[in-house]
Amino acid sequence: MKIQKIIFTVLLAVFTLSACNTESKKTTEVKISKTPKLEKVAINISGMTCEIGCAKLIQSKLSKKGGITSAKVIFKDSLGLVEYDANTISAKDINAFINGIAGGDLYNVKSSKQVKTFDQVEK
Repeated sequence: MKIQKIIFTVLLAVFTLSACNTESKKTTEVKISKTPKLEKVAINISGMTCEIGCAKLIQSKLSKKGGITSAKVIFKDSLGLVEYDANTISAKDINAFINGIAGGDLYNVKSSKQVKTFDQVEK
């Protein structure tokens, strides 16, 4: 019985010490991140049939996508305005993401154009 207690105590000490070593390695790691390279793209989206279901769905999904800082979808113009970090995601990736929403059967990117400001977008 004493041997079992000793073995259990030693194993407990080993696990405790190894957990502390792993934790200290995690806290000493330094992450180097790039400065965000913000770009804007205007995207012509076909397949939207309503403002509440389609446009809001696309806008919501885009807003949650990593690398995208802001997204607005304007139903009446069939237009998506997306600001994103070019270090994280590309305009091509955003187009593919939109094409894949709802199983890829509903929405299609007809064209996309890099813009400096959203004011210069032709509607």
